[in-house]
Amino acid sequence: MNRDLSPLTPQDIAVLGLGYVGCVTAACLAEIGHRVIGVDRDAFKVNSVLAGRAPFFEPGLAEIIARNVAAGRLAATVSLAEALAAADIALICVGTPSERNGNLGLDQLRRVAHEIGELLDGRTRPLAVAVRSTVYPGTCEEVVLPGLKHSPLAAVVSNPEFLREGAAVRDFMQPALIVVGGADAGASSGPVARVASMYSPLGVEPIRVALRTAELIKYACNAFHAVKIAFANEVGTLAAELGIDGAEVMDTLCRDTALNISPAYLKPGFAFGGSCLPKDLRALVYRASRLDLHLPMIEAILPSNQAHLDRAIQRALELPGRLGVFGLAFKENTDDLRESPVVRLLEVLIGKGRKVRVYDPHIQLGDIYGSNQQYLLSAIPHIGNLMDATIESMIEGADGIVITQRPAAALLSRLERSGKPLLDLAGSLGAPAGPAATKLCAESPVT
Repeated sequence: MNRDLSPLTPQDIAVLGLGYVGCVTAACLAEIGHRVIGVDRDAFKVNSVLAGRAPFFEPGLAEIIARNVAAGRLAATVSLAEALAAADIALICVGTPSERNGNLGLDQLRRVAHEIGELLDGRTRPLAVAVRSTVYPGTCEEVVLPGLKHSPLAAVVSNPEFLREGAAVRDFMQPALIVVGGADAGASSGPVARVASMYSPLGVEPIRVALRTAELIKYACNAFHAVKIAFANEVGTLAAELGIDGAEVMDTLCRDTALNISPAYLKPGFAFGGSCLPKDLRALVYRASRLDLHLPMIEAILPSNQAHLDRAIQRALELPGRLGVFGLAFKENTDDLRESPVVRLLEVLIGKGRKVRVYDPHIQLGDIYGSNQQYLLSAIPHIGNLMDATIESMIEGADGIVITQRPAAALLSRLERSGKPLLDLAGSLGAPAGPAATKLCAESPVT
C-alpha cells in the first residue's frame, strides 16, 4: 500500500466481540495506528489474539494480528471492564443471528449494552458506543440506549460494517463506503465525528447520517447485493435454456455505466410505466413459462410495481377535498401516456368520486394521437374535462396536490408556494420520496 496510514490522533478503542467482524475490525484499526483491545467471552479467541494468531482463517488477518500485538497496539481480554477502562470508543461487533421466524436475535446485543451500562457508574470520560452489528432501524434507540440507562456519558452511534468474508481485510483497508450515523451527524465534534475520525487514514470520507438511516443503509446494501446475484442467476438460467451465453449477456450489461451499473433508477419515487418496461417484463415472464422456467424474482417485479402504485393511490385518497395531479405521462419530459401509472391513479380517484384536476406541462390533448390517444381515451374517455392548460388553474381548483413526476425548478417552486398539501410521489421535494411523503407547505398561497 502506498498510502500513509498514520492517523492524525490515535484513539483508545475497545472492540466488543472477536468474531469475523470484530477481530478484523480490531486488527485493522490497530494496523492504522490506534490502540485497540478486543474483548470476548470465548477464551480461545482472546488467547489466539494475545499469542499473535488469528482465531479463524481470513486472508491477511494473521499477519496483521501478529504485527500489531508485537507492536503493542493490539491486545485482548475476557474482561469488559478492562477493555472499557481506557476506551473512548466501544465498537459492538456481536452476532445478531436469525430467529426461527426470521426476526433478529438481539440477546447478545442486549446483554452487551446492559453490561456497558453497568460499567458506566463512576466513569468520568464520555464513551461513544458504536454498533457495527447489523441491526434493524430503531434497534440502537430501542435496545442499546435503554441498556446504557440513557447515561449522559454514553452516546450511541451506528457504524455498520461492509466486510466480505474472504476479503474482509482488503475491504476494511480499502473501503468503498464508510457510514456513521447518530444524533449529531452534522456536528464538527462529538461522538459521530469521533467515530468517523477513526477511519481518517483510509482516504475515504465517511458518510454521516441519522442513526436509523445508518442502520437501514446496511440492510439496503445487503438486499441490493442479493438482488443482483438473484437477477444474474435468473438471466443466466433463461440464457442457458435458450442456448445463449449468460455470462456474455451480463458482462455486456455491465459495460453500460450510465444506466445499468450506476445510480440511475436507484431513487425512491413513483411506480414505473411506459411502453417498454411493463411490456418487456410480461414477455420475459410469458416466454420463460413456455420453457417451464420459474423465475421468481423477475416474475415479482410487476406485482411489486403494482403494490407500490396501490400504496400511492391509498395515500392520495387520504388527501382532503379536490385533488390536483401534476403529471400525466409515465415520467417527466415526455408526452408518452402508454401504461402510465398516473392513468390508473386517476381511474381509482374518479371511481371513488373524487374531483380531480390534471396538469402536465408536456401534454396537449389536441396533439395526442395513435396508440397514445387510444390508451388514454379507453381508460378515461372524459380526460379532456379534467385537464388544465396552466399550473395556476390546476392549483386554484385543488385542495391538495399529488406530484407524480419531477417538475422543472420553476414549476416545483410554484407548487411549494401554493400553500396546498403536497403528496410527493416523485421524490421532488427533498423529503422522503414515495407514498408516505406528504408535505404541507406553510407559505401563504400565491395568486
